Amino acid sequence: MAKKNKEQKKITKKLLNKYRLVILNEDTFEERISFKLNRLNVFVMVTITGILLVAGTTFLIAFTPLREYIPGYSSTSLNLRATQLASTTDSLESVININQEYYKSIRKVLTGDVKTVEFDLDSAIQSQKLNPEEIDLAPSEQDIQLREEVSKEDRYSLFENEKSSTDFTLFPPVKGNITSGYSVSEKHYGIDVAVPKDTPVKAASSGTVIFSEWTAETGHVIILKHSNNLITVYKHNASLTKKQGEQVKSGEVIATAGSTGELSTGPHLHFELWRDGFPTDPSNFIDFEQ
Repeated sequence: MAKKNKEQKKITKKLLNKYRLVILNEDTFEERISFKLNRLNVFVMVTITGILLVAGTTFLIAFTPLREYIPGYSSTSLNLRATQLASTTDSLESVININQEYYKSIRKVLTGDVKTVEFDLDSAIQSQKLNPEEIDLAPSEQDIQLREEVSKEDRYSLFENEKSSTDFTLFPPVKGNITSGYSVSEKHYGIDVAVPKDTPVKAASSGTVIFSEWTAETGHVIILKHSNNLITVYKHNASLTKKQGEQVKSGEVIATAGSTGELSTGPHLHFELWRDGFPTDPSNFIDFEQ
């Protein structure tokens, strides 16, 4: 016990021993500045300085426009500005087309082709708008074939009885053989589809990424939230191509299949379908077979 007290006193003495930091003129050895320090003060100053640097850096990144220069950061204001610029550009193109028509009428007068300017502003504005009667809405053969393929892939609508969601269908995230089916008794709330490694994994429907991270048991996991309180889960991916908060469209690639995580035994996709907080058998609504 006495030895332990001596060691503690020795350490305390080392921390509290006073030192003097002196800054001298090299030529005249004149003392310019001096500081009284001890090891404890130096440690406290270094710690406080480190905390201030971390806090300042965090503040600059989180609350100042500097965050927009970080690679991969998507600014809401920049997206809004881009949308506004696209709309403004479209409007300017219409104005330019109208002005060109007006200049053509003036040119005809100057060259003597006509005596008066034949230009009607209202007619010119209307000409820039699409006329639905002039658009051929009849589907082509390619459109008919595509619709048939999509109808086969999306053979079931998950919400057939809901009037507000009759058009809501699901896209197969991958195509392959189902190696393990949905089983509530075994607590397997999804299905396993065997696919080659790095097979593109697609979004079952349009929605928002609410989770995109690595987990020890199921590897790279991405979860999408869709309308109608529907959630889809994609596990054991080799890599993820979307981040949390991003919007995705139906059929858009969101990951590549793999065999990551402790619970994986080979390259496959574990896919789950949840609605209102309850799991549902995905194979009842999506055709995964090739």
